[in-house]
Amino acid sequence: METDPQSVEAPVVEPTARPRWAGALAGMAAGGVALAVGELAGSIAAPKPGPVIAVSNRVIDQAPVWFIDFGKAIFGLADKPALIAGTIILSVIFAAILGVLSLKKPLVGVAGIAAFGVVGFLAMGVDAQGGWGYGLLLSILSVLAGVSALIVLLNQVPGGSARLAPIEVTGAAPANPIQSATGALERRSFLGWLAGATASVIGLSLGARQLRGGAAVEEARRGVELQALEGAEEIEAAVTAADASPVATTEGVSSVITPNDDFYLIDTATLTPQVDPSDWKLTIKGMVDNELTFTYEELLERSTTIAPVTLSCVSNPIGGNLVGNAVWQGVPLSELLEEAGLQEGATQIRSESVDGWDCGFPTEAAFDGRTALVAVGMNGEPLPVDHGFPARLVVSGLYGYVSATKWLKEIELTTFEGFDGFWIPRGWSKLGPVKTQSRIDTPVASSQIPVGSVPIGGVAWAPNKGIVKVEVQVDDEEWAEAELGESLGVNAWRQWSLPWTSTPGVHRIRVRATDGDGVTQTDVVTPPAPNGASGWHTIAVRA
Repeated sequence: METDPQSVEAPVVEPTARPRWAGALAGMAAGGVALAVGELAGSIAAPKPGPVIAVSNRVIDQAPVWFIDFGKAIFGLADKPALIAGTIILSVIFAAILGVLSLKKPLVGVAGIAAFGVVGFLAMGVDAQGGWGYGLLLSILSVLAGVSALIVLLNQVPGGSARLAPIEVTGAAPANPIQSATGALERRSFLGWLAGATASVIGLSLGARQLRGGAAVEEARRGVELQALEGAEEIEAAVTAADASPVATTEGVSSVITPNDDFYLIDTATLTPQVDPSDWKLTIKGMVDNELTFTYEELLERSTTIAPVTLSCVSNPIGGNLVGNAVWQGVPLSELLEEAGLQEGATQIRSESVDGWDCGFPTEAAFDGRTALVAVGMNGEPLPVDHGFPARLVVSGLYGYVSATKWLKEIELTTFEGFDGFWIPRGWSKLGPVKTQSRIDTPVASSQIPVGSVPIGGVAWAPNKGIVKVEVQVDDEEWAEAELGESLGVNAWRQWSLPWTSTPGVHRIRVRATDGDGVTQTDVVTPPAPNGASGWHTIAVRA
């Protein structure tokens, strides 16, 4: 029996399998929306961290020593941006996997984004700048935004349309133009929605970054007026004299005062705290007779001390740049502690930042005559935000990891045995006295220099002791004593220079300094960990 060709129905066209690449892109875009919404909401509530920053902070808090050392070795001073970038990348990869799985089971994507929201909630809840209520609100907003974006994008993934209507064909079924056209329309629609989601992520992220800029705090900082102190004129005159000395004018030698913008930055903050000085308070508590609280205005009124102090990071390698000299203004720490009344046995001063970082040093360091300040000014202006505005600790002769708390909020008196600061469980020494160091600034290591007159110069420092002599050795010649620049006091670094006549060839230059106690720095080379690098700075140049 012959079949009437007119009565043949086209086969029902099943929807094509939805491509995994589209699911991955949908998941990535949805994850990006979730993260961007969280960061924008956190920025509006500045200085509180969003989910990315909070998770990154928890990684810093909980990471083993080897992980921290690896990050510093690979990324150096860019370790925190690298950590944030890594957090985002892992989140996007996770979201891409969720997107692929959601092609068949959309609830997998919903559950995955919700789970990631729980992680963000926990991280923000325990963050020193966050809180549980705040974390819950941001997590809900992020999850809702991410799930909504995922559902919308999944509905637009090509191949997900219903069965096509039957069509009449004559003879053999030709290629289906309706299916082809529909597929093209679906792809265009999906890509349009994807582009919209991507644009949203970019816009939300830029908005978060703009709000994170801390314009309001910076405006408040610029409105602060420091007290004019008599000692400031003497220091200014000493700085002027030092800048005019032949040593200081040697090309390439570091300036006697490090400008604020050039002063090294080392901290664990993934998000620079933006502290409103009108709401800020400093608390002194613990083993004291009277717990005290000071406002910013009260500290400004009491900031009667000004002094040049060289600060250096324990991570600074021999010849490194993690050191700087500035003029600090603030309140003597001993004055505040005496007012609080120390109790017997209070052998350690613990300090904490608004972002939860803490450290500790022996109580005697506040009373042994060294410069120890709750600083509010740096080089004649209120502390820059990056350097701890509104207040920080400056303690001469101690590395920053045990003393230099920025964005200071709390000082607690405790026992030396009863507390370990952030870096101590991570393998660093509990005592952090700064080692006597010297550095060659000019000529630059591995550089090509002219034959003939070439000055050698740099800086040397030994806080609390001062520098009395710097010596330079070229190749295997006798050590030659360099000329020292003007002194700003025992706590500040000292410039030095030595004239030299070079000859053709490769030359080794090294330097050593002698402190005010008559002790010359050791030639024994040690790494920064666990208590600071040692050894003579040595370079090679070619003439």
